[in-house]
Amino acid sequence: RFCLPLVLAYLPTMATGEEIPPALQDSWGDFWLFRFFVNAAGYTSIVVPGFLLIQYFKRRNYLETGRGICFPVIKSCVFGSEVKSVHQEDGSLPPRVEPTESSTARQVFKLLFCAAGLQASYLTWGVLQERVMTRTYGATETDPGEKFKDSQFLVFMNRILAFTVAGLYCALTKQPRHGAPMYKYSFASLSNILSSWCQYEALKYISFPTQVLAKASKVIPVMMMGKLVSRKSYEYWEYLTAALISVGVSMFLLSSAPNRHVSTVTTFSGIVLLAGYIIFDSFTSNWQDALFTYKMSPVQMMFGVNVFSCLFTVGSLLEQGALLESLRFMARHSEFTAHAVLLSVCSACGQLFIFYTINQFGAAVFTIIMTLRQAFAILLSCLIYGHTVTVVGGLGVAVVFMALFLRVYARSRMKKRSKKLPPGETPVQKV
Repeated sequence: RFCLPLVLAYLPTMATGEEIPPALQDSWGDFWLFRFFVNAAGYTSIVVPGFLLIQYFKRRNYLETGRGICFPVIKSCVFGSEVKSVHQEDGSLPPRVEPTESSTARQVFKLLFCAAGLQASYLTWGVLQERVMTRTYGATETDPGEKFKDSQFLVFMNRILAFTVAGLYCALTKQPRHGAPMYKYSFASLSNILSSWCQYEALKYISFPTQVLAKASKVIPVMMMGKLVSRKSYEYWEYLTAALISVGVSMFLLSSAPNRHVSTVTTFSGIVLLAGYIIFDSFTSNWQDALFTYKMSPVQMMFGVNVFSCLFTVGSLLEQGALLESLRFMARHSEFTAHAVLLSVCSACGQLFIFYTINQFGAAVFTIIMTLRQAFAILLSCLIYGHTVTVVGGLGVAVVFMALFLRVYARSRMKKRSKKLPPGETPVQKV
């Protein structure tokens, strides 16, 4: 019976390949794998009763037999209207509204507004994310200060503000009649929570520039999965850009390894957490793509997903007693409170800028803006937090972003060519 605690206490050392200080050996509960299972147990305590209730209402044929004041709520959560719309071509967003009588100056102003909003929101978000997860609060000459450790609380802060913003937007603007059963949002919500949690936790083990490059290389596992599972076909330029991305990321990581600097060493835990982020994030986008077969707007999707995200995270935090502990940390450190609130504001505003930019200018322009944002994020992180990048590492970063821009250019050319194809032909599927 003494073996399990000893193994759990030794797991952080095995995973990171680093020696744990004696003061931390007794706090093995801070190890990310333990916290992951504790969080998952909290979500399960909500998911399982919800699943049983849904099955109960479906077996009772509640849609035909139910009545009373609770009937509209149960109908919306369990059954919905079950009216699906024709699936959009891009699988996620309504068709872009082309401007009819808009001057060039006005379009340029809109583009600059979108670019500035996206850059300001997500660059600030990235800088604050690294500050909150890697630096201490309340440090003085005699006191080293303390770090904030609960990534789930940060996810909760982000989601509750996004839920509020999306709710207000839906209430103040005209939206399509909602048809999807509300419980279906919970799947995307769970994967979204876990991907965000992995993203925050990964910063404890790897540098922010490494995390940004790993996100940029997400196309590689997506292509591999599509080839192995779905037997998809890809163009030669997709294989070329995927190879360039892998070469660039490898150059950056290998050039950083000899320094053995705390902020640049890619540990085993960091790699696993990044892999978890990519897997969960890929599921989120695919499930949301399926949900868009119902008639809904992107803001309604944002609202539905964040409703369940708030429910799951606050339930798990209350079960662990971590909500009050995090609030006490906020009370002790007003600087952290400002950072956490601003982090949430940037996340919520960034989502709205995403919807507006794609609706006004399309996915290609949005991808270019966000690719530039990733490059600026790496530069800002290096300038503010002192990450060192070698010449070889810098070349690797340049190769990655050159490949990303090449993908955008090639995809836009393919879309233009596909419009000229005869009705019977279809272009090769792309990722």
